[in-house]
Amino acid sequence: MAGTDVATLVEQARTGHPRAVARLISLVENAAPQLREAMAALAPHTGHAYTVGLTGSPGVGKSTSTNALVSAYRRRGKRVGVLAVDPSSPFSGGALLGDRVRMQDHATDPEVFIRSMATRGHLGGLSWSAPQALRVLDGAGCDVILVETVGVGQSEVEVAAQADTTVVLLAPGMGDGIQAAKAGILEIGDVFVVNKADRDGADATARELNHMLGLGEGRRPGDWRPPIVKTVAARGEGVDEVVEALEKHRAWLSGTGELAARRTRRAAQEIEAIALAALRSRIGDLRGDRHLLGLAERVAAGDLDPYGAADHLVAGLTEGTA
Repeated sequence: MAGTDVATLVEQARTGHPRAVARLISLVENAAPQLREAMAALAPHTGHAYTVGLTGSPGVGKSTSTNALVSAYRRRGKRVGVLAVDPSSPFSGGALLGDRVRMQDHATDPEVFIRSMATRGHLGGLSWSAPQALRVLDGAGCDVILVETVGVGQSEVEVAAQADTTVVLLAPGMGDGIQAAKAGILEIGDVFVVNKADRDGADATARELNHMLGLGEGRRPGDWRPPIVKTVAARGEGVDEVVEALEKHRAWLSGTGELAARRTRRAAQEIEAIALAALRSRIGDLRGDRHLLGLAERVAAGDLDPYGAADHLVAGLTEGTA
């Protein structure tokens, strides 16, 4: 994207220009040279969007539920961004499901921006570039951002670190109670949704989930008690109740100061990830460097232990950068 006018892109994105938003997210995904300038220009406009993460095992209806939530928030006049993380193509590295064939209801709505991102081998259910992509959507004026994780089962708890509120979806007849216990899902869920509630076993799934939540750590007075909402997302049933639960959690977050705390933790993780990526890049540049080779030869010969060698390497990388 040589010659990209970042200031113009940011200004267009602020006015809801979908192509500008898409190009900014492409800068993020490609780690383009203009990314630093873009993040600096967007920074004053961020911090307003409410980010909701949706996670759950494959087949529980995450995309259908996301689509239904978009409709619910649009009825409330909200500008909505959707970041849908898909598996990566082994050939192109792109998202296998493209720009969400399951969300075509909103494809022509200028107040809805939907973007698929590939995990590109990153575990945890999210793309490594998701935090910066969320900043783009926030800076572009989205009131609500819905983050739908790739359906990878037990490893997708990372979404909790990127969202203000985490919604965990389950469905009857899929062994989700056991899955939740194994995956640590109970710990990350702020709102639980039993989707496909028109199926047999929905009430039993909700009861089992409620029982499992009751077995968790004791809550102090004033602590948030995750609600359980039953939905049939394909028909839009129960979706308004989910939005009400989300708004109650948002109010609780704001009232207790937990919202600011979560966002500060998120920013700290983002800074750390960027710093580590920069260090990894510098180490990669040293792979043919004589200093690294000399350290490796000393370790191989038994003259130096690997921890001591790593200390030497880090000292050389960070010297003069503090």
